[in-house]
Amino acid sequence: MRTIREFLAVAIMALPLAACQPAVAQNLTGAGATFPYPIYSKWFDVYHQKAGVAINYQSIGSGGGIQQLKAGTVDFGASDAALNNDRLKEMPRRVLHFPTVAGAVAMVYNLPGFSGTVKLTPEAIVGIYMGKITMWNDKAIASANPGASLPATPVLPVHRSDGSGTTNIFTTYLAAVSGAWKELVGANTAVSWPAGVGGKGNDGVAGLVKQSPGSIGYVELAYAKQNKLAIAPVRNRAGNFVEPSIASTTAAVASAANGLAKDVRMPIVNGAKADAYPIAGLTILLVYQESKDVAKQRAIANFIDWAIHEGQQYAQGLDYAPLPEAVVHVDEATLKLLTSSGKKVRA
Repeated sequence: MRTIREFLAVAIMALPLAACQPAVAQNLTGAGATFPYPIYSKWFDVYHQKAGVAINYQSIGSGGGIQQLKAGTVDFGASDAALNNDRLKEMPRRVLHFPTVAGAVAMVYNLPGFSGTVKLTPEAIVGIYMGKITMWNDKAIASANPGASLPATPVLPVHRSDGSGTTNIFTTYLAAVSGAWKELVGANTAVSWPAGVGGKGNDGVAGLVKQSPGSIGYVELAYAKQNKLAIAPVRNRAGNFVEPSIASTTAAVASAANGLAKDVRMPIVNGAKADAYPIAGLTILLVYQESKDVAKQRAIANFIDWAIHEGQQYAQGLDYAPLPEAVVHVDEATLKLLTSSGKKVRA
């Protein structure tokens, strides 16, 4: 039977070994985009069961996520808008971008009494959000819908009221197809809207469209389907009217594959492929390259590695397009840049 002195000796000898073993992070905090929330919530639930790591995510919009990351109140941010070079310089430390999935921004509308499907051209969408097209039977809309009896109903454009990556994708598209929009309004997570009313989050815009006759809005495809909203096919760069779907979003990513291999911040709107849906984007996790908390940094790295590999199997069931192999390879290389106290957390 051991004496108290022997027990103390064993305990003291074990201290250096225990001290050199970093604690396993059991929870992470993140905030940002509402665009990927349906799949992120699924991922966080599955990953918690698999790895025991709880991830508390606030779906507050990309702008809010970027601000919380900048303030250091979360372990990672989430955005559908990549940080440009100027925004990167504003951050306290170097930020790395990790695309997770691609999604489509659907044009949804509420037009009581109309039983068909409204097709939209880039010119019509720009005109509506510029406030120049105010009636559903305007010739700019009617010309793309020959034979359709469009009602003389006022158009109510609905947009985001918060800083939003979905807005960034949408306005990046509008700026790509309209020089006037690019000059007068521009592309960003928040813009000065020429017309319409605002809703907070993708769910807020979907809710406003659902309850407002004559309205039109832009939301991530999953929100459009969840709310059973009418979805408009949009004429793409090749001249084809294309509905948002996993296949058409995948085609949009494929259109930009070469550029994404060089810089994952590249927009994928207005893709050249014949079957590409034109209003699509990658959604991104934003992580500081360096962290003093090795356990959390390693936990973030492990989760991202799981998400870009095993986690991709959940994408299509939630109306997102999985990452193409070229983007997965870029993410894998970026994971190797994560450090804690100057040392890499992954080989």
